[in-house]
Amino acid sequence: MAKSLQIVLVDDHEVVRLGLKSLLARNPQFKVVAEAGNASEALDRVARYKPDVVVMDIRLPGKNGIEATREIVQQYPNTKVIMLTSYAEDELLFDAIAAGASGYVLKQIGSNELVTALEKIGRGESLVDPALMQKVFARVREASRKAEDEAFATLSDQELKILALVAKGKTNKEIAEQVFLSEKTVRNYVSSILSKLNLSTRAEAAAYAVEHRVQDHLPTD
Repeated sequence: MAKSLQIVLVDDHEVVRLGLKSLLARNPQFKVVAEAGNASEALDRVARYKPDVVVMDIRLPGKNGIEATREIVQQYPNTKVIMLTSYAEDELLFDAIAAGASGYVLKQIGSNELVTALEKIGRGESLVDPALMQKVFARVREASRKAEDEAFATLSDQELKILALVAKGKTNKEIAEQVFLSEKTVRNYVSSILSKLNLSTRAEAAAYAVEHRVQDHLPTD
């Protein structure tokens, strides 16, 4: 018989803990080994029982659940934390993920879905409530776009055009003919581009330009 998943419940409302404990007691694969009503108690219980999973409320008196999660994950890396909260606020979600939470689900979740979530967390998987997943993807896309924008922030429009031509394998002479500048001026531009991007060679510049999709950042004439 497989070892049951050792769980610590953390919520400042006793009735919530009782409800969760009653639900989990119906599933032999789970064993609630301890409960806590605040962050300090949570850290004490985790230190004592070394559970597989902590079910953590975000809103706690004093130190909140996110701070407690950060400490638990740092001190006990084998213990996974799943945030169970009534709040679908974007910043709380991303703060929890940054703190090391393996899962984030809303208290409105059904009992079967919670059991499934705990099973996944116990297997080492990560889980975010489907209602919040689109927000995660949106934030990732936003961060990606911001990184790309910042990749060329120091370059002028002319430098962007020249970098795009470098990425196509054009020589300084070929670039000069295309942008109607002298070869020496183009050479100076290339040196400036390398310096601004902290790169050493044209090959590195070409690879950087392709990686960050320089074509998408070219000025429109």
